[in-house]
Amino acid sequence: MGFFKKIKDGLRKTRESIVGQIDSMLKSFTKIDEELFEELEELLVMGDVGVPTAEKICEELRVKVKQRGITDPSEIHALLEDIISEMLSGGEELNISTKPSIILVIGVNGVGKTTTIGKIANKLRNDGKKVLLAAADTFRAAAIDQLQIWADRSGCDIVKQNEGSDPAAVVFDAISAAKSRKTDVIICDTAGRLHNKKHLMDELAKINRVIDRELPNADKETLLVLDATTGQNAVNQAEQFKLATGITGIVLTKLDGTAKGGVVLAIKQGLEVPVKFIGVGEQIDDLQPFDAKAFAKALFETGEN
Repeated sequence: MGFFKKIKDGLRKTRESIVGQIDSMLKSFTKIDEELFEELEELLVMGDVGVPTAEKICEELRVKVKQRGITDPSEIHALLEDIISEMLSGGEELNISTKPSIILVIGVNGVGKTTTIGKIANKLRNDGKKVLLAAADTFRAAAIDQLQIWADRSGCDIVKQNEGSDPAAVVFDAISAAKSRKTDVIICDTAGRLHNKKHLMDELAKINRVIDRELPNADKETLLVLDATTGQNAVNQAEQFKLATGITGIVLTKLDGTAKGGVVLAIKQGLEVPVKFIGVGEQIDDLQPFDAKAFAKALFETGEN
């Protein structure tokens, strides 16, 4: 149905796992004391929020409880929603104001990278943008074929070469085509081999050099696609990619299939990289622009799903 319902439905498993347990725990307390905070921190850690983030949430909660003179444990629910909304806010919008702008999409195989590109392309097309896809994952023929399907489905142009071609050459051709066709946004697929392999990072560096040379003043987003179902492993992947290449945003897929949605907080707080999109289903419009307030509300809202 609507935007909020999609997010709420997509977060159902996470809400039942994390918030359901927190609410049950709060009902067992008659006062707010240190034991309550310790149990809350433990539940947050178990919900894939991560230890440092769980500690920070509880510290902020202590401050708010003291400032407002709150004594009823049931009031903590609303405070948590506010704290999480504040923590996740900032940097969610895509920075693509130049013509052309470029979005480089990276991530390991199996996270839904090519599908994510297709869905972002479809969204931008619906927003009135002229989009061109660059099939720079030349390591797998299947990736090129899959991107062609998404180009056809979303009505976007595509630039591709044969399997095994130089990915940077594909990006160069795509930039040239975008300039001549007055394209608004170029979206580049990249190879998804293991993130700790030097040749892949060298490949990304070469692609970035081509972009910087051919589009020196263009807005550029580097989006890392992560699979939410992997929980803390997604955080580890993000850390490694951030060390190797600049990341401007995260796309978190498969949130609807996991109870590990708390990983959004671990990524935003631990890596200081904003979440730009979340995947809450299989349909073409189920990749949603991330909205911190709506996410926190959907996570904590009780009632019928």
